[in-house]
Amino acid sequence: MIEIGRLCVKTAGRDAGLKCVIVDILDNKFVLIDGETRRRKCNILHLEPLKDVIKVKKNASHEDIRKEFEKLGLKAMDTKPKQKTERPVKQNKRELKEEPKKKKADAKKPAKREKETESGIEEKIGALEEKKKPKKSAKNAKQEKK
Repeated sequence: MIEIGRLCVKTAGRDAGLKCVIVDILDNKFVLIDGETRRRKCNILHLEPLKDVIKVKKNASHEDIRKEFEKLGLKAMDTKPKQKTERPVKQNKRELKEEPKKKKADAKKPAKREKETESGIEEKIGALEEKKKPKKSAKNAKQEKK
């Protein structure tokens, strides 16, 4: 009963109640349909075969199916492909963040390259020695005052 060109009614899904024709038999459970429905793979359990058979080739194009449906007085679904639109290229967040950092780094480089004087080195050594000394607690400070 399931053969290429068999007119059917879709009984399940979004296209339920619409007429279609079997375009190709994929295996013992699935067929390719087209017509008032969308052209797609369909389970044969979701189809109700009718007595009419249309002469179509295996894997017939949508245009061929549409012409045959017009002969029967039925209207086939017209599928229009979407037009391709050119999308802008996105930049990664990392790339956007790196560009300003490079500019800031270039501005800081001359400051780092300044020659250190002897007094500057002595100040750094003094700051390091103060950090090494243990801090006096409040109790120790009172004892020293007495």
